[in-house]
Amino acid sequence: MYFDIQVNGYAGVDFHNPDLTAEDIRNCCVKLREGGVRGILATVTTEHLDRMCAVLRRFVAARRADTLIARTVPGFHIEGPFINEQDGYRGAHPRDAVRPADLDAMRQLLDAADGLVRIVTLAPERDEGFRVTRYLADRGIIVSAGHCNPTLDELKGAIDAGLSMFTHLGNGCPMNMHRHDNIIQRALSMHEKLWLCFIGDGAHVPLFALGNYLRAISLDRCIVVTDCVAPAGLGPGRYRIGRWDLVIGEDMVAMAPDRSHFVGSACTMKQVEINLTTKLGLPAQTARRLIWDNPLRAVGLEAPSA
Repeated sequence: MYFDIQVNGYAGVDFHNPDLTAEDIRNCCVKLREGGVRGILATVTTEHLDRMCAVLRRFVAARRADTLIARTVPGFHIEGPFINEQDGYRGAHPRDAVRPADLDAMRQLLDAADGLVRIVTLAPERDEGFRVTRYLADRGIIVSAGHCNPTLDELKGAIDAGLSMFTHLGNGCPMNMHRHDNIIQRALSMHEKLWLCFIGDGAHVPLFALGNYLRAISLDRCIVVTDCVAPAGLGPGRYRIGRWDLVIGEDMVAMAPDRSHFVGSACTMKQVEINLTTKLGLPAQTARRLIWDNPLRAVGLEAPSA
């Protein structure tokens, strides 16, 4: 069984589709459960605020009307729009929707989510005085750094204000950085104070590198996610999600057509488990901690019902 805290869509269902229906969400939940995923945090990524709020409201309404959806989607992960706007750090998030963190915008998103936000990913260096970080942490919402480039002092300041997680470490940063003083090394140095999350598809972080990370830090504070997008589970082909065209090759990696960057993941949680156990050689119980026990513990949830 799996619990995935970063899912943007699955089996052809794009959570950001403006025409998304409750039936679409239910079908997605059914497909996820067929693949062993008992629960997810539906992930809403950077867009203009009204569009992000609309996505959240659609999910809230669908949960109220359908117990299967409510069991499968116990909460939300809001990734952006308060991230670093620079190329590389921004990743596939649209530049025109990126903005500094502010309390009014954050409150609008929380209101639209009707109390179901579990994680907010932001850039600490774009949260002046760490006001939004402190506001969220005071309300029991996990604040995660991601798509960011804070200095070590800024990262420590955010942790003091309540930051407790790092989103898809090793991604959401440029290909070329300082070989030592970079955001990956800064986050690793704070591993005793942060949940560190990794995309387990073998492409976003090569498996040999993922193995290095897992050996270097405590597995008690590691989480592996898919970060999957709508085409996950459909196979190779050309797709469009949100503003992006993407291509999934035979390697099942979701890329922009020019292969300049990833556009989410096309990986399933079953493949993540295979990567961890067969390719990295982790014991099954250790893999379970990374894809079931730890995600649930991090967000304060009990195991979802079958």
